[in-house]
Amino acid sequence: MAVSTKGRVALVTGGARGIGAGIVGVLSRAGAKVMIADIGVGSSEHANWRYALADAADLDRSLAQGDNIQATVVDVTCADSCAAAVAATLDAFGGIDILVNNAGVVDSGPLAQFSTEAWERIFAVNAKGIFLMTQAALPALRSSPQASIVNTASIAGKQGYANMTAYCGSKFAAIGITQAMAAELAPDNITVNAICPGMVGTAMWLDHLLVTNATSATQRTEEFETAMRDTIPLGRPQSAQDMGEAVLYLVSAPNVTGIALNVAGGFEMH
Repeated sequence: MAVSTKGRVALVTGGARGIGAGIVGVLSRAGAKVMIADIGVGSSEHANWRYALADAADLDRSLAQGDNIQATVVDVTCADSCAAAVAATLDAFGGIDILVNNAGVVDSGPLAQFSTEAWERIFAVNAKGIFLMTQAALPALRSSPQASIVNTASIAGKQGYANMTAYCGSKFAAIGITQAMAAELAPDNITVNAICPGMVGTAMWLDHLLVTNATSATQRTEEFETAMRDTIPLGRPQSAQDMGEAVLYLVSAPNVTGIALNVAGGFEMH
């Protein structure tokens, strides 16, 4: 029998926009109390990355998805910041039943020219961040009668792509971390799974990965959607809502753990 999400407390990193905001909205509408934890909340750190972080307007839109949503700042590469985000969630809602390690960054480029700094940042957020955030939340999760962890990996964690060495490596790592955590935390009745998004029209794609001469966000979005219709078997790009629904399934399935679920419209199949 599926586990109800109503009344459960979810902490979602990177929840101010994009895939994270989609997850926040779906969980909120399913009755969960949701804490958005995002480095873009009240912080300008890393503002010089290859694309802009979430801003106040993004956060306002994510918060507006429900009356049971709050927000705090987190830098998942910092243990103290992770602990503070957990403390803020406990203060607001009294516990944590669901942890969604969604925060992530991407960069790409030829291996010979790729910077050490970019490599280290990608692994710090996409792999180390899962470890630090889970470690901080683990005591609260162990106190929950039905706890779940969902990590955002990628189809790039199942197949390598040219010029994506660091990103692919970090997402392969995310899947390995998911499997190891699932095995270790099963005796605590904590399920641990990953979602593997395909092509979602977020800032990562539209502002960095998409090869285009478009000068406006509308043009970039139209080019992206056209390209995806020709690429994806189901004929459309994936949405943040799709990712939220996948997370909802995984946190509601009490006997599913250790899987990396493709949400890619058939582009990646196993």
